[in-house]
Amino acid sequence: MTRPTLKQIILILAAVLVIAAIIYGFLPEAETVETERIVSGILQVIVEEEGQTEVEEKFIISSPVAANIRRVDLEPGDWVEEGTELVRLAPPPSGMLDARSQAEATARVKAAEATLQERQLKADHAQTVKERMERLGEKNSATPENVLQAQLEAASAIAARDAAGADLAAAQAALGAGGKTSFGATEQALRAPVSGTILAVHRKSEGTVNPGEPLLEIGDTGQLEVAVDVLSQDAVRIRPGMRVVLDQWGGSDPLEGAVKSVGQQGKLVISPLGVEEQRVTVTVNLVSPPAIWRGLGSGYRVLARFIIWEQEEVLQVPNSALFRTGEGWEVFVVEDDIAMRRRVTVGQQTGLHSQVLEGLSQGEIVIIHPAAEIEDGVRVEVR
Repeated sequence: MTRPTLKQIILILAAVLVIAAIIYGFLPEAETVETERIVSGILQVIVEEEGQTEVEEKFIISSPVAANIRRVDLEPGDWVEEGTELVRLAPPPSGMLDARSQAEATARVKAAEATLQERQLKADHAQTVKERMERLGEKNSATPENVLQAQLEAASAIAARDAAGADLAAAQAALGAGGKTSFGATEQALRAPVSGTILAVHRKSEGTVNPGEPLLEIGDTGQLEVAVDVLSQDAVRIRPGMRVVLDQWGGSDPLEGAVKSVGQQGKLVISPLGVEEQRVTVTVNLVSPPAIWRGLGSGYRVLARFIIWEQEEVLQVPNSALFRTGEGWEVFVVEDDIAMRRRVTVGQQTGLHSQVLEGLSQGEIVIIHPAAEIEDGVRVEVR
């Protein structure tokens, strides 16, 4: 058999290259994709909301009656001991009388004086009659009924006289107290019910206050808790004792907390975007030692992360690799530069990753953000 010449070998190689180039030209181009490797690690399902610190037991000092208060010298942040005087109260000033009111008050005083004088005369006469009838009764010159009648008339006349005296006193008070205050011996002090810090001073200047009007707030800032308003659909997953991480409070490290209570009454809140939201207040206890969060006060902002579910060494897939089909969740796995469609079963889901229960193994590579051009069996090129 004759061996092929060098020229023939060159022609054969050239033909093979031409045929390969033609075949390669007809092959579809590889799609450029982004990928991520399946790994195991800690996975947390969290609910994240902003909250603010509050004193566990806050006392609002208010005026029990309408009164006039002295100027309050205390400032927010001042520490006071139990029993310390906080506010001094005095009876409020009477209203000023104009000329017409003054004349009317004067006339009422005069009328009350005349009525009292008249009833005093009637009382004196009734007393005289009563005494005479009692003497006659002792001598059996008057019947018991006549004596009793005289006694009743005397008692009635005395009561009418006393009522007239009270009316005169009231008329004189209305006339004489116009524009006058009652500062002095009747002043009373409101004192601190507990030892604590002044949290707020609602009324500092001297003046008249109404019953129940808040004047001061006092509480122990060493006993703080955090109030967080969460969406009602998240509140149903939160339980007392659940771990909470408190961040962005101003310190270098997050604080540890635990759920104290979950409110049972929701409230309608309008979000900054104008969306109506039903929210529930969750109260969180601070678990970290007080020495760590000593700088915190009442009304400070914190970011609360409620740990709904947490587990270490969890096989997880990026949520950006998952896509929904009629039968569940699927991903594209890269095998020898080929995209292979595969069904997976997921468990707990977070904002970025999901727990893999079935369908994937550690170390496998999945396509994230798969484009519409990616199909089962398509050649891919990793970006």
